[in-house]
Amino acid sequence: MTLSLVHCHPATGTVATITATGGVAVGGYVHHCWRGVGACVTQGRFTNPWYPSRVYAALATGASAQQALDAAISEDSSSTLRQCLVMDMHGDSAVHSGTENVAQVGETCFPGVAAVGNMLKSGDVIQILATRFLTLSAENSDAAIQRSKVPHYSSHHDQRLLMHLIGALDAALSAGGDKRGTRSAALRIESFQQAPIDLRVDWSDDVVTALQALAGHFTASDFQDFWRRLPLQ
Repeated sequence: MTLSLVHCHPATGTVATITATGGVAVGGYVHHCWRGVGACVTQGRFTNPWYPSRVYAALATGASAQQALDAAISEDSSSTLRQCLVMDMHGDSAVHSGTENVAQVGETCFPGVAAVGNMLKSGDVIQILATRFLTLSAENSDAAIQRSKVPHYSSHHDQRLLMHLIGALDAALSAGGDKRGTRSAALRIESFQQAPIDLRVDWSDDVVTALQALAGHFTASDFQDFWRRLPLQ
């Protein structure tokens, strides 16, 4: 299983991803995001580590999420083995789930928030991942989940995003997660207002607790003094 969420905030250019899997070191292979451009996750029976460069090249020149996804898939003779989610900076998503992925396979897309997964214990996991994130982060979460309104975020959204991503993953894994157990997890946040955040748990019996511990070290005052001095460009 690999379970992933992407989030793009068109008004600010902030982009975020979080992913988890039953194997080792998911952060090095699956999720990719670029502030002001968009994001993608590449997973499936076998991930394709060359998708991100193709997706980025397309999105950076103004392609839609669907066009960027098509560009990546068109160069892959084994695309039936892949699951790929692309989101552009308008918050529009496109998903490819090849026919050779292991069930259960799922996807759900809202404006600016989308989630995908494969080899899941339950198809509900993907919906829980996305809706929990919206519940935690969107000021109009009920309307956003009902798809009657576009999600609206507070001015403090970037500062709270780290814990909202972890909270959404926690809810999803509690609902099922990986058939094999979940062993690695990672998240990345890119923003024009702050330096990137990139946290990775490469192997653990409790990835959420490990990710929460990393987040605690990250938010500690001594590291924050360092992090806030990093350049924004």
